Amino acid sequence: MSRPEAAHPAEGPAPTPELAARPSSPVTAVLALGANLGDPSETLDASVAVLTVTPGIEAVAASPRALTAPVGGPPGQPDYLNQVVRIRTALSPWELLGVAHRLEQDHHRRRTVRWGARTLDVDLIVYGDLTSDHPDLVLPHPRAAERGFVLLPWAWLDPEAELAGESVAELGARAADAPHVRREPARTAHLDGPRPDVLRPDSTPGLPSAPLPDGAAIARPWSDPT
Repeated sequence: MSRPEAAHPAEGPAPTPELAARPSSPVTAVLALGANLGDPSETLDASVAVLTVTPGIEAVAASPRALTAPVGGPPGQPDYLNQVVRIRTALSPWELLGVAHRLEQDHHRRRTVRWGARTLDVDLIVYGDLTSDHPDLVLPHPRAAERGFVLLPWAWLDPEAELAGESVAELGARAADAPHVRREPARTAHLDGPRPDVLRPDSTPGLPSAPLPDGAAIARPWSDPT
């Protein structure tokens, strides 16, 4: 994603043609969400729900969640709740980064302390096969291959996933923080109906009926009317 804890740049124009270009057909992208202030569970619920109704984003699949010890940053922080979300998108990488930053802003993210506690952190991990070394958006995410709190939920969602040609599950098993990543127990649906991110495939027209990995969730697809 962008420079850690810096003022984000994605409200302005994309810095390179590659980051500005929309794909000719939707591509798969992966976002990593984390929170350890406020009500992290409600924050992740709301963030996934917003992604499901964002024009240009479809087929949102959310991983099981992980409780993780903070990595780096000031001591004494609460544990994080982390989740990986896989999407299909017709947005450009820069537009998708803007979506991520607006989610953070909507949850009052403040970029004051490097790796400090936060209400919401949203990182763009991969965007199709695109590589970028621009400092405002490095793709794949430069530290994702070392972060068990990203890799393990991603592998729970998609055991066959790869990152830069390597197995995400194997990278996760080797990550230094892997022993501190604990899978959150499955939660029941809200009393007023299922959350947008826990609709099963057989309840959503047009989605495959194959079972999801244990604990995974998939959201209703969104079709951009334009």
